[in-house]
Amino acid sequence: MTFLWYIPNQVQPGHRGDDAVEHHNSLETLTSHAEALEEHGWAGALIGTGWGRPDTFTVAAALAARTATFQPLIAIRPGYWRPANFASAAATLDHLTGGRVLVNIVSGKDNLPAYGDSEGEQAHRYARTKEFLQVVRRLWTEENVTYQGEHFQVTDSTVALRPIVDGTRRHPRLYFGGASPAAEEVAATEADVQLFWGEPLDGVAERIERLELLSEKLGREHAPLEFGLRVTTLVRDTTEQAWADAEAKVAKMAQGADGGTRHPNWQAAVGQRRLLDLAQRGEVLDDNLYTTPGRFGGGGAGTTWLVGTAEEVARSLRRYQALGITHFVLSDTPYLPEIKRQGDQLLPLLRD
Repeated sequence: MTFLWYIPNQVQPGHRGDDAVEHHNSLETLTSHAEALEEHGWAGALIGTGWGRPDTFTVAAALAARTATFQPLIAIRPGYWRPANFASAAATLDHLTGGRVLVNIVSGKDNLPAYGDSEGEQAHRYARTKEFLQVVRRLWTEENVTYQGEHFQVTDSTVALRPIVDGTRRHPRLYFGGASPAAEEVAATEADVQLFWGEPLDGVAERIERLELLSEKLGREHAPLEFGLRVTTLVRDTTEQAWADAEAKVAKMAQGADGGTRHPNWQAAVGQRRLLDLAQRGEVLDDNLYTTPGRFGGGGAGTTWLVGTAEEVARSLRRYQALGITHFVLSDTPYLPEIKRQGDQLLPLLRD
């Protein structure tokens, strides 16, 4: 199994209740997070993307240069990158780091006019993403690639500096998220890992089954699709303290101190709507999946939280593992102290 965290490369401090420290996005501050991840047992961290944030690939490259084992899960967008440019950049960083690069392909809407994209409707976005993945994978594994698609074309193209090949690893692993039918077709045929948000167990089980059947139906040509979970984990020494702190955080969000930041594009996304609709089923699902934060929070991984002691949260995560989840991207705020707390208390239980 792979256990990753989240590093907040944000312009504004205090992301999702994080400590608002001076120079929060300086190289020194972000490096302290990456070094803490290495020290406390994490494989690496997701570094998010969005126009107006510090450039994700640049941050990932800088942190990889300052660390020894840290694996950056680099979120990137087709449209912001063209496939050949990205394939070359990622292969170079993978080569320089000895094979530590991971990639998270994001197809959701962003501030497209700001960087000159015109990705259009959902079907267009995911058709383009499918081509992007096909071109990148071929450039990482083949020479003299010619590809003539609707959205991308390359002619006699070769990435000279190859990604690291190690055993069954032929290139950086390609993570992907999305819950719409168009997104699931891309995942079923082209991704290496499908990432889910923090849905209840029955929802994740249903999606895994559907994606496995879809992979077979569409004639997947790669290794079997793997599955991951991106979720907030609030861990405390006692159950009572965990829930008291969770409810206090939500109360603060409800007062507007940490709310009102959900981007309108997120609410329209199928996966985000699935999360927001969970509150209608109950405030707490599957023992300790807390749905109330979605009413006030910033969306995505902040919509639902797994709450409890390390033992209780580990038990919940092992239930996801039993369904087939092998990649976990966890986080809570303040990020740096929680890297240490959950690395020391939660990860040993999961590895046992």
